[in-house]
Amino acid sequence: MEAEMTGVVGPAMAALPPHLRLLLLTDGKRISQVIHVLAELKVADELADGPRTVADLAKVTSTDTDALRRVLRVAASFGVFAEEPDGRYVLTPVAEALRTEVLNSQRDLVLFNGDEMLWRSYGELMYTLRTGRPAFDKVYGRSFFAHLAAEPAAGRLFDRAMTQMSRATSELFINQYDFSRFTTLVDIGGGTGLFLTKLLRENPTLRGVLFDRPAVVANAHRWFDDAGVTDRATVLGGDFFGELPPGHDAYVLKAVLHDWHDPDAVRILRQVHQAMAGRPDSRLLICEFLVAPANQWDRGKLLDLDMLLRFGGRERNLDEWRVLLAEVGFRLLNEPVTGRWAVLECQAVTDAD
Repeated sequence: MEAEMTGVVGPAMAALPPHLRLLLLTDGKRISQVIHVLAELKVADELADGPRTVADLAKVTSTDTDALRRVLRVAASFGVFAEEPDGRYVLTPVAEALRTEVLNSQRDLVLFNGDEMLWRSYGELMYTLRTGRPAFDKVYGRSFFAHLAAEPAAGRLFDRAMTQMSRATSELFINQYDFSRFTTLVDIGGGTGLFLTKLLRENPTLRGVLFDRPAVVANAHRWFDDAGVTDRATVLGGDFFGELPPGHDAYVLKAVLHDWHDPDAVRILRQVHQAMAGRPDSRLLICEFLVAPANQWDRGKLLDLDMLLRFGGRERNLDEWRVLLAEVGFRLLNEPVTGRWAVLECQAVTDAD
């Protein structure tokens, strides 16, 4: 366990006595808000050209100099920014990810993770523990997606954060699975089309169908146009609880099923199974975080709580996926690595099987 602890939080925490390590774990809410406000102020962007004094940073961010110094001191103690001997602050590799216009930027995800949509739900964790129902509904009096529809600013933040996450996960999925074996592919619940765009760009012989709610896919063509793949992309508006386009080589569910508890996930899978009918060579590709075994560090276990509190959904381990798939009539064909984002390749079971 010491080795695992060191790998996740660094040797400094691993060296702490157990009782102090416990207290540090409870500081997460403090640390999260420190990083959140610095992201909101775009401090990383202000430091892109080199070191600056706290007074200078306070002036350009319209903040109190003493308060900003104390907040930056906390961030620097965790490697987010660094204080030089003369008191000026500089970027660190971690802080680079807080910049807005850089490769692998995490700023929108940081803003989302520190937004009240998340932390107010965690404030009602006990409600979910007692009832099994999403705390978000109790806090806001409506479901998560109804809230996004009613609050455009919240909806835009969520969309930006999910797009940022999709950029990173898309590369992981493409690098670990050979999509070139297919001629046609349907991206179910594919959002604005970022993942499908990357698939089409990486696989010149592939043709793709983007399938999601009409309001979601309305602006998808901008991704396809920019990547030069419009001639191989089709956009269909619809509901994945309803009929899906039939007869394609592959169907992708990327980060969709974790939003739903098992009964609704089964409903979605049944629609895919029906669309694949008569095509034993067709494949279902589930792209999700695969929860690691017990006692192992795994960010998916934290994401699982997000799903529980926000929608009543869940991240699943390999055994849970096998049970869910078997209920619908799918079998898992590969052995994906746990504790990471993974592609589960599935085949519909026929009567002949």
